[in-house]
Amino acid sequence: MRRRSALAARLATAVLVLAGSLCATWLCADAVAFFAGRDREAPPQPLAGDRFAVSDLEWSDAGRQRRVPVRLFWPQAVQGGKVPLIVFSHGIGSSRDGYNYLGRYWARHGVASLHLQHVGSDRTLWRGDVSGLLSRFQRAAGDQEAIARVQDFSFALDRLLQSGYGEHIDAARIVAAGHSYGANTTLLAAGARVMRNGRELAFRDARISAAILISAPPFYGESDFGPILSAITIPTLHITTAQDVIRIPGFGSGVDDRLKVFSATGSAFKALAIYREGSHNVFTDRRYFDSLAVADQVKSATEDLSLAFLAQVYSQQDSLRGWKDEHAALMSAYLQFGTVQAALPAAARLAAQ
Repeated sequence: MRRRSALAARLATAVLVLAGSLCATWLCADAVAFFAGRDREAPPQPLAGDRFAVSDLEWSDAGRQRRVPVRLFWPQAVQGGKVPLIVFSHGIGSSRDGYNYLGRYWARHGVASLHLQHVGSDRTLWRGDVSGLLSRFQRAAGDQEAIARVQDFSFALDRLLQSGYGEHIDAARIVAAGHSYGANTTLLAAGARVMRNGRELAFRDARISAAILISAPPFYGESDFGPILSAITIPTLHITTAQDVIRIPGFGSGVDDRLKVFSATGSAFKALAIYREGSHNVFTDRRYFDSLAVADQVKSATEDLSLAFLAQVYSQQDSLRGWKDEHAALMSAYLQFGTVQAALPAAARLAAQ
């Protein structure tokens, strides 16, 4: 049994490498990220003393005939007030349960998060015959699914704001976030624009006032990211590692591509954190290529960094400086440009005053 499982794993890996060498789409994520969240997990149970609830919700967009499952992490101590909201998009082959550590952390600190599951590029890619994995990968990485993912984002945000939770969400503090393919989805929701067949595709969701981009791949097939990303003006936080490499023959991507995305983004305020260690997959719940010590350090620092970014953006605190000093030993580089006040939309500026 173990030999057959090992053989299947090797075959799957070989197919993914081949998929990468053939794929030429603008939002194709790496094969390595497929290994995140392969098995479904039940909603995590809060630990003793945790003041938040976790709910799995099954939504369906009738207009697109597409399911949009979500997992909601909700702080319980709202008591009539309003909480910030992070809408999180997973990497290719993962699901709404692939980044629970972030949802738990944010909820413990009074931040709600809605974790999407994109049914065209989620864990179902692993189901079926290994020989069909190539075609499933190509469909998941294509333009149609890339567009469907950002439409999932806006649909799910619509549903949550229209629900009973909506009155408790601070509309001036809605954040988009994502890892890998999910970071590309986040860029589109934040205002990235791509030309296809002479037509501009734009999916900016004006309700977003900040974005967190973890291991954002390049827009494959595009040589100049400036025209694509310059329209993003909201504050952005970019997170990667010096070892954040997508290794696919003929279709690789290294940390230099994360730097190009950061440089091309038109945010009036933006920050980039590069950890010394950690694979592309280190930011997922599952650990395949990193030591336990590295994975724990990177995830813990990323948790703290995300809240420091929100504090700087929405509370006008100099919190990122403190984060950088505290985690200096983990860092390969840290860059920060612009001012928050210039980058915030009007509603968020008023909320911060």
